[in-house]
Amino acid sequence: MAGVTTPDMAAAVMKSGGLGSLGVGTTDAAGARAMIRAVRERSKGSLNVNVFCHPPATPDAAIEAAWIERLRPEFERFDVPAPRQLTEIFRSFFEDKEMLAVLLEEKPKVVSFHFGVPPPETLRLLLKARIVLLGCATTLKEALILQDAGVDAVIAQGYEAGGHRGIFQVNGNDDRLGTLPLTRLLATRLSVPVIATGGIMDGRGIAAALELGASAAQLGTAFIACPESHADEGYRAALKSDAAYHTVMTRAISGRVARCLPNRFTQLGAEVPEDDVPCYPIAYDAAKALHAVAKASREFGYGAQWAGQGAPMSREQGAADLMKALVHELFGEGIPPGDESSQGDMS
Repeated sequence: MAGVTTPDMAAAVMKSGGLGSLGVGTTDAAGARAMIRAVRERSKGSLNVNVFCHPPATPDAAIEAAWIERLRPEFERFDVPAPRQLTEIFRSFFEDKEMLAVLLEEKPKVVSFHFGVPPPETLRLLLKARIVLLGCATTLKEALILQDAGVDAVIAQGYEAGGHRGIFQVNGNDDRLGTLPLTRLLATRLSVPVIATGGIMDGRGIAAALELGASAAQLGTAFIACPESHADEGYRAALKSDAAYHTVMTRAISGRVARCLPNRFTQLGAEVPEDDVPCYPIAYDAAKALHAVAKASREFGYGAQWAGQGAPMSREQGAADLMKALVHELFGEGIPPGDESSQGDMS
């Protein structure tokens, strides 16, 4: 949920007994440090910082020029020229030594990886700093790679999940395993705990994940409508619309496949061959520029409105109230969520 999570949201979850999370894949080291410190000003609970471990982009001038030309009419609708060139706007954690230094200095309780696993030396340094490590997997093969690398738990990302698919290979085959079979498969084959994610929106969904053998559940889309999130008004309106019932997979926005609410950008990319889309995150440079100019004209349909298949069950309430509701649905009356003084040490 990089770009949507905020220090206020993470702190509210932490104060309610959960593991608050910050997605820093779309910011730099200084931005990550500021976010971590902002959380700590609000809560003393356990914090997870999520980083992107994608292979560094491979520029292709011809593909990028053709992509700009394809998008030019969309920019011209708003009387704005298309970009002259596209750049790699986000650095992968694979090569971001400054981000690693921030994590080693700030020592969040948990660091989680998406799109892959960092080099052994990076893992060694994080583990030496006594940071709990989580890795996202979409298949048993990926999960075993993470387990062998030394992560403390594996996140089982079902195909229902919103946002970017965590497949390790950029253009690899996606087995599209749902949360139910993937969670059960990993729970029976791994020696480390499994965290289920994808389509889980309420306490019953959490209970189902635990029944399948997961040790915990990770929720993302459920928190988008919270007032603490960075979702803009167009994103929130789309989440409450019929679009929530029809999420689609698209590569066109960022350059990697992700589940999104259907909008103008997903329609634009529906018929585009995958090989015509620039590499991640170079394609994102164009998408963000187009969204910015469209949003200035009150058109929100070009945004990265990531959402999972559980989107229709989204609730508009504060993150702390949502946490209370989730705990009530999971455990019933009389068992309030733990406060900061009762949280485990995540070890």
